[in-house]
Amino acid sequence: MTDAIRANLLSPVTLSFALGLGSRLVRSEFSIPKEMYAGISVYLLFALGLHGGVELAKSSMGEILLPAVATVAIGLAVPALCYLLLRAVGRFGIADAAGIAAHYGSVSAVTYIAADQFLRGAGVPVEGFMPTLLTLLESPGIHLALAIGAFGIAKEGAAAQAAARTPSAAAMGRAGILLDGDHEHDPAADGHALDWKATLHEILTARTMILLVGGLIIGTVFGEAGWKPIAPFFDTASPVFKGVLCLFLLEMGLLAGERLGDLRKVGPFLFLFGIGFPIVAGSLGVAVGSWAGLSTGGAALLGAMAASASYIAAPPAVRVTLPQANPTYSLTLALVITFPFNLLVGIPLYLKVAQALSP
Repeated sequence: MTDAIRANLLSPVTLSFALGLGSRLVRSEFSIPKEMYAGISVYLLFALGLHGGVELAKSSMGEILLPAVATVAIGLAVPALCYLLLRAVGRFGIADAAGIAAHYGSVSAVTYIAADQFLRGAGVPVEGFMPTLLTLLESPGIHLALAIGAFGIAKEGAAAQAAARTPSAAAMGRAGILLDGDHEHDPAADGHALDWKATLHEILTARTMILLVGGLIIGTVFGEAGWKPIAPFFDTASPVFKGVLCLFLLEMGLLAGERLGDLRKVGPFLFLFGIGFPIVAGSLGVAVGSWAGLSTGGAALLGAMAASASYIAAPPAVRVTLPQANPTYSLTLALVITFPFNLLVGIPLYLKVAQALSP
């Protein structure tokens, strides 16, 4: 385990992230142009989709069916568990708990890529259809968490309005505004939380979904024959892809460094949650992946996906459906705590769990 962590810490990907983080700690003026960052992210996601589509074309329905069902099950179980823990143990309000759960219910494509590269470097084979599972994990958890939050707030608002009709409505604050923890909550504003059409459009047309799903479809259609001419550029095992990934992780380090100050705002509970919950979710992902028949590498990669938190697809969806949720909590957890933990320690840990569970 120690050797795996050491190898991961000294990998180009991790060191690139550390350089970006360190440059912010010393207050360097260095930055990557936004246009370059956008181009890099488009390349990585499209390459992942294309390569996954080519591999998917080689797979039979029998190979992928059970892992796909298991992946969707994980995508629903993780946000539900996250929400329950935040409500019961952390004592968070409905909106904040559901907003955080939506981030953990989705998946970080960058964590997936980093885990895939780590496994390749360790000589651990992975199923070619794993990008398909990545796509399946992208949105179900977001929808479940947002549904829990929206209906919970609506129910709370209805109860508050009923209580307001009686003189003994002790739960009401000034001017008929319900006090929800530390935040004032106006039940009249809850109508904005149920705009499912806008939320669904936001998720399904987001950059990540367009590039991953579109790439999968294109790669599946043109197959091996069409793949050969473009493989040197888009192959996720190519030096080009690995080099571009280092630049992307450099930018991730810069972004994480910019939000380090928010650690003071999330408090010790969320800091521990941002480390402990990925271990639980990642171990669950590994166990379910092993049960579904994935190889050791495939189970470890599914564990890394289950342990990750989205900071690309989830934030706009939460903003549309749960505007009451505090973005500082979810973004700091996803980008500043959970992502570095998975990058440095979590990915090797999930591999060890997968190896322990393998027959």
